[in-house]
Amino acid sequence: MNLITTVAEMVAARDALPRPLGLVPTMGYLHEGHMTLARWAKRDCRSVVASIFVNPTQFGPGEDFTAYPRDMERDLSMLRKEGVDVVFAPTVGEMYPQGFSTYVNVEKLTEVLEGARRPGHFRGVATVVTKLFTVVRPDRSYFGQKDGQQVAVIKRMTADLALGTDIVVVPTVREADGLAMSSRNVYLTPAERAVAPVLYRAMCRARDMHRDGTRDARALRAEMERMINAEPLGKLDYISIADAETLQELETVDRPAMISLACRFGRARLIDNIIIGIGQG
Repeated sequence: MNLITTVAEMVAARDALPRPLGLVPTMGYLHEGHMTLARWAKRDCRSVVASIFVNPTQFGPGEDFTAYPRDMERDLSMLRKEGVDVVFAPTVGEMYPQGFSTYVNVEKLTEVLEGARRPGHFRGVATVVTKLFTVVRPDRSYFGQKDGQQVAVIKRMTADLALGTDIVVVPTVREADGLAMSSRNVYLTPAERAVAPVLYRAMCRARDMHRDGTRDARALRAEMERMINAEPLGKLDYISIADAETLQELETVDRPAMISLACRFGRARLIDNIIIGIGQG
């Protein structure tokens, strides 16, 4: 496995890699969810590049950029075991050199949910992903459904700008009790970790109600809110039931929809989502 830390080296190396080439973008501190992305990429592609870059432009004031967990040696060991060919791990100065002043902004999709609560977050995501696509030039790029809004934004951006990579969305990887795997789960205390799976249980409850005929989004949200608020360690930020493509909130769930939420447990702000209504509309 080749470790590359500069844009120039990555540009030079990419042309020698057998095609198709898969890209797995990460911020490091890897877990089984990231490994699943790598395995999908290895299955589909002759070469795989994984990036490790904690992107400062997607963190807002007071967020956890400095504290975000990092363990490069552990990450490299995990990626080596999965047969990844290249790890691209640039510095902040390499990705955003002096004088950097160009950013990518995806409209509409970024104005709701996480975008409404974290101004500038998706501008940072869109910018760094566009740069990764430009540097690596992958045929396929792998993202987890756990970050559902991010997936929608990247798919829209890739199509609008004709970036020339297929976006492959990999189902959310969960712990045995349903908690979505996330690098930020390390922030949870044992007591918080014990109750955090209520998020997935609440989404599954809404999914089951919908499957049994409930179409009123208010009723689905209310039941989820009741379940989550019953856990005193959780502080609910939002619950959304939105059109799966446009992310606009629904009153009647009569088409494919994304149930998504954000909830804080102590230091950890967790997000999660599931898709319901596939086959309708």
